[in-house]
Amino acid sequence: MSSKIISNKDNLQILFEDNHIIAVNKRVGDIVQGDKTGDAPLSEIVKQYIAEKYNKPGAVFLGVVHRLDRPTSGIVIFARTTKALTRLNKLFSERKTQKSYWAVVKNSPPKKADTLTHYLKRNPKQNKSYANSNEVPDSKKAILDYQVIKNLDRYTLLEIDLKTGRHHQIRSQLSAIGCPIKGDLKYGFNRSNPDGGIHLHARKLVFIHPVKKEEISIVAPTPKDPIWNACN
Repeated sequence: MSSKIISNKDNLQILFEDNHIIAVNKRVGDIVQGDKTGDAPLSEIVKQYIAEKYNKPGAVFLGVVHRLDRPTSGIVIFARTTKALTRLNKLFSERKTQKSYWAVVKNSPPKKADTLTHYLKRNPKQNKSYANSNEVPDSKKAILDYQVIKNLDRYTLLEIDLKTGRHHQIRSQLSAIGCPIKGDLKYGFNRSNPDGGIHLHARKLVFIHPVKKEEISIVAPTPKDPIWNACN
């Protein structure tokens, strides 16, 4: 089953929706769950959308299954029932989902396609992960596959398949091979994007529906800007 945009109400782009799950295309700057900033999280916006669409008078249940960094865009999936939440959590924790990301990077990588393996050590004070070639104390193994899918005038578009899910994994690993993501000052790009985001997009998610047991494939359109437009 492939996805289509069901609604764009109040700038909320719904990619997939049924009685059990809802997937949205997160915009740059959106936070998935509430944090110390006090900004309205995506989870609350989706709850409001469900309450209005289905005329739900009471509290709306919505389970957060996974997150994306604030400066990134792309697919975020939520559970609409406790049963779906439990089963989706299991799918994600056991890495039985296929996640593909698009990243616009500075410099072409050394190879057209490769597997990157690093050991990431997180620095909570800096909210940053450092990629090491060899294992170091308190580090976690991080693996991803990438391939070049398009060469732009000044940048390169990569498709990334994550094999592990570590803090800032894609950002840190690409920076480690000299390919920082466009706009990502924290990981070595030379200037920020006007919207404060980075050119990293959760492009595709494939998983088995937690209740219907059929394969679901969701693709998120890229944000509208000249660089992303040139990628399509």
